[in-house]
Amino acid sequence: MPADDQLVRTAREVFGWTELLPEQLLGMRHLLDGRDALVVMPTGAGKSAIYQVPAILLDGPTVIVSPLIALQRDQVGSLRSTAAPVAAAVNSGRSAERNAETWRRFAAGDVEYLFLSPEQLANTETVERLRQAKPSLFVVDEAHCVSAWGHDFRPDYLRLRHVIERLGHPPVLALTATASGPVRADVVEHLGLRDVAVVVAGFDRPNLHLATRFCTDDEERGRAVVDWVADRTGPGLLYVPTRGDAERYAADLTSRGLAAGAFHAGMRAADRKRVQDGFMRGELDVIAATSAFGMGIDKPDVRFVAHAATPGSLDAYYQEVGRAGRDGEPAEVVLFHRPEDRALQRFLTARTLDRDCARQVAAAVRRRRSGITITDLARAGSTAPAGRSPAW
Repeated sequence: MPADDQLVRTAREVFGWTELLPEQLLGMRHLLDGRDALVVMPTGAGKSAIYQVPAILLDGPTVIVSPLIALQRDQVGSLRSTAAPVAAAVNSGRSAERNAETWRRFAAGDVEYLFLSPEQLANTETVERLRQAKPSLFVVDEAHCVSAWGHDFRPDYLRLRHVIERLGHPPVLALTATASGPVRADVVEHLGLRDVAVVVAGFDRPNLHLATRFCTDDEERGRAVVDWVADRTGPGLLYVPTRGDAERYAADLTSRGLAAGAFHAGMRAADRKRVQDGFMRGELDVIAATSAFGMGIDKPDVRFVAHAATPGSLDAYYQEVGRAGRDGEPAEVVLFHRPEDRALQRFLTARTLDRDCARQVAAAVRRRRSGITITDLARAGSTAPAGRSPAW
């Protein structure tokens, strides 16, 4: 049976999908041929199907690296609602007993889809468990996180290349909704992809209406943002550049009668969870958030996304506005812009190189050459007394 017919038949019988997009089929074919693939497709376009269907046709389990527990939970729940083989996750949100049971079932061959975070792959025992299971497919979700050019760079993704090689380099699928040319090049290089097929789908979201508004000063912009959001029918998101802006706009919108909450990295984890859960349950009309509110948010009925200032990059902007209208219904997107926004973003993204720390890390790696992990380096560096070199 031709590969496409087999893929479509599996998609229909197991998942209930009556058709597959050309980009989905192309990515699936490459994986069945034993090739690596990097697939860039818009949010809601069905990226997960590209590994879910071939996994059933390949001999061996599928390992999916996903950066957030919320994402893992959503994917496992989605798979369990179909006729697909067993899906499970191992993460810190589950008890030690449940994680141990999942590992036991995985070793016995009873788990087809195993979801892990990149941090877990720093554990050599975890990697050895995967190696013994001989995975037939290795999936890197939110693959743009491996790139320093990306807006969600996570250093833990940099170790995935070594994990892939340790596993014998099974076919690798890298997935993301947004990746510019430099980011795609970084993904290919840092994951060590071989004979890679790069599939980039269109980014058009016809149900989104995009607009921009020019403001002459911050006072005018503040009023315009609050007036615009207050006139909308939510739920919606208001992205702001700083933590103080998140608190201020949330308070201003609350005074206008909206159920509004603030969300930023300076809040306690429990408070962030309370705000996020309230938004997901429909208890909040709008969240005023920094870019900390992002991955793992899959609320289909977001009716608007507003930016109170220009984001740090086009990739970040695309990722954030992509959270609007995931149900396919019309949604509004507006950017309130001032030319001065670029200077603020340069300030927020500036990084000062600690030359002494860089020298110490380089010296440690040269001395050890092998057997030292990023976690070991970070732990040693953070515990070194002031004025003294870390005890590497």
